[in-house]
Amino acid sequence: MDLTIHTASLPHTDPDASLAFYRDALGFEVRQDVGTGAMRWITVGPSGQPGTSILLAPPAVDPGITEDERRTIAEMMAKGTYGWIMLDSDDLDAAFEQVQASGAEVMQEPADQPYGVRDCAFRDPAGNTVRIQQRS
Repeated sequence: MDLTIHTASLPHTDPDASLAFYRDALGFEVRQDVGTGAMRWITVGPSGQPGTSILLAPPAVDPGITEDERRTIAEMMAKGTYGWIMLDSDDLDAAFEQVQASGAEVMQEPADQPYGVRDCAFRDPAGNTVRIQQRS
């Protein structure tokens, strides 16, 4: 079996702000943008990697989710504990400076971790953690 990761999903609370972050701050290309208002599903991904995407989706829209679950999701998103993704770069310092210059919320400046990677972290407009690590 030969499996690859095609799409990972992250919630958004403001599709325009999320689109600006992933397109402008991270430099991802927009692959699809469907829906209107807050009910937009936006697919973005790194240029030159058409087989890998991030789906930015409205949270808790599944009709099977209860109101209590919706509240829990909203609370977790507000705290930044609901969604996260890890990216990597061949130049962490340049990536950090580019994302920081966009006005993104810095959670951690580039640092060597005790488990052997050098990384940094930001919050996207929905509160998701975006970690970027240096390629070995």
